[in-house]
Amino acid sequence: MIYELIIIGGGPGGVAAGVYAARKKIKVALVTDSFGGQSLVSADVRNWIGTKSVSGFDLAQMLESHLRDQAGIDIFDSERVAKIEKSGEGFVVKTESGKNYEAKYILTTAGSRRRRLGIPGEDKHEGHGVAYCSICDAPLFEGEVVVVVGGGNAGLEAVVDLQPYAKKIYLLERGDFPKGDPITLDKIQKDPKFELIVNAETLEILGEEKVTGLKYKDLKTNAEKILEVGGVFVEIGILPNSEMLGDLVERDKFGDIIVDHKTQKTSLPGLWAAGDVTDVLYKQNNVSAGDAIKAVLNIYDEINKAK
Repeated sequence: MIYELIIIGGGPGGVAAGVYAARKKIKVALVTDSFGGQSLVSADVRNWIGTKSVSGFDLAQMLESHLRDQAGIDIFDSERVAKIEKSGEGFVVKTESGKNYEAKYILTTAGSRRRRLGIPGEDKHEGHGVAYCSICDAPLFEGEVVVVVGGGNAGLEAVVDLQPYAKKIYLLERGDFPKGDPITLDKIQKDPKFELIVNAETLEILGEEKVTGLKYKDLKTNAEKILEVGGVFVEIGILPNSEMLGDLVERDKFGDIIVDHKTQKTSLPGLWAAGDVTDVLYKQNNVSAGDAIKAVLNIYDEINKAK
């Protein structure tokens, strides 16, 4: 079967696109390894519009249920896309399990993944004291002592997000000085509850049921030290899940797919992208959903023009 459209990804963007495509009666399939996107591991999501509070797990179930309630969409879940290839006037989507799906148009909402510290305690406490999205999770750390790991712009912006909530904020930078915007750094350094620690290599996140501390090494003295904190925000960058496209589309130096933000079109005709996999300025669930809907509406226009 050759679909009119294949959507890649089961996060908020992919599901929003799937719902709209089905309602537009586009001959559509969605391919994803799981539902929920990065929010799946969040204990409490409070900025998904229309819900005051929802766990990442429950949000994923809500998204999947809404999608499966639509008539006319084929859903191929537990399938990780390995590669997308151009084929004649359309595309072939190849999965790691060896399955191939064909379509005239592609919309990738494959999202991104956070760079991880790769230290003991990180996996254990993810979603339970270890966070990767300060905009999403800062309110959960009201009155807590927290540490932000990473001195780039993402780290500095995480400090700004945490300032209204945390009672003490450490910023750990591996180098001699944060690499982020100097103006932002100047502003946050005026906050008495902010403390910058440089030449620090993170070693371990401590705690049993919840995070109680972070162990790091002072690279100047080689001494190991412990910060007593209730939260660790990892802000060392993200990686877009754009590798499956190879050289098909233009990407920026970070690997983000460059799109026309009016239509979500990529540099390759017939291929759209939306959400965190693109060069969008704000990487948020609600933004991803809106951009994916915008892409589907533009694809619908293209389908009608071709008839």
